[in-house]
Amino acid sequence: MIRVGVVGFGLAGRVFHAPLVSSVEGLELAAIVERTSDHAAERYPGITIYRSVDELLADTSIKLVVVATPNASHFQIAMQALEAAKNLVVDKPVALSSGEIWQLTELAGGIGLQLFPFHNRRFDNDFQTVRKVLDEHQVGRNVHFDSNLDRWRPGQTRRPWKEESDQGGILFDIGSHLVDQTLVLFGLPASISAEVRRERDGDGSNDSFTIRLQYLTGFSATVSSNLLSSLARPRFHLRGTRGNFWKWGLDPQEEALSKITKIDDSAWGQEPSDRWGTLSLGVDGDPVAKPVPSEIGDYRRLYAQVRDSLLGTPSKELATLTDAWRGARILEWAKQSSDEHREIECDWSSEPA
Repeated sequence: MIRVGVVGFGLAGRVFHAPLVSSVEGLELAAIVERTSDHAAERYPGITIYRSVDELLADTSIKLVVVATPNASHFQIAMQALEAAKNLVVDKPVALSSGEIWQLTELAGGIGLQLFPFHNRRFDNDFQTVRKVLDEHQVGRNVHFDSNLDRWRPGQTRRPWKEESDQGGILFDIGSHLVDQTLVLFGLPASISAEVRRERDGDGSNDSFTIRLQYLTGFSATVSSNLLSSLARPRFHLRGTRGNFWKWGLDPQEEALSKITKIDDSAWGQEPSDRWGTLSLGVDGDPVAKPVPSEIGDYRRLYAQVRDSLLGTPSKELATLTDAWRGARILEWAKQSSDEHREIECDWSSEPA
């Protein structure tokens, strides 16, 4: 049994990490750091509550620490935990710069510890479905890929921490997921161009981005997100020489996790047929559309593979620190492209081993 301590019990800790850890055999949700309130104790009676990171790291029985705090604190807490000889899961983004991720890579590797980026959207049902469509070459030669994650949040009565300018904005928040998914599907781009901006009234962090990734083959991908879409665009749109694949809506796991403390549903991750994607194929004549059953999404697979990796069986599905570094470089180049109004060539020659 691997005893797990979670740092932070806001949205990430409460909705994602605590329920998922509790739902994976071989992992024990043993402790939570909650500085002032007692919400964690109410949801998980009998669990150890620590009021500081130092208290948690002093607990020698904790073998895996989960960092689920505001984005700007991830690097510092991760460094502190590694220095205390703890393996880690760090919520996205692992850090707010590629340089900081490199430092974590060197420290973890140098002392033989494992750090897993929490890129749970690799286990979304829609992502798994579009990956299957690609693996089966159903649309022919791929021409363009769109990945959008839009929301309608025009104003806030209470300004959340994500709105603070030092937290990376939506670019490093949602952008970390969308870029990671695109790199898994298509690999490293040759160049990128982007617009990163704030669209809503008032000051605060960026709340809209569009990043275009160009590949040497002529293929291109666009990832984008904003908080002023009252009607969302397709989550995925894949265009090819034989047809298109469309998928609307979001994986239902996040909404379901917000209501529970542990997954007990045997049908977890299954999506009803009225939310399936559509494959539209046709070369000689009008395209013919048909539904594509959604693959089963399951965030528990991430923590099950973290468990297996700690026990000596590495996983090829989990994001690595190199993956996180690559994603951060693209986000940094996107910001540079937006600021300088030009396309940026991607230099991958200096990535960490």
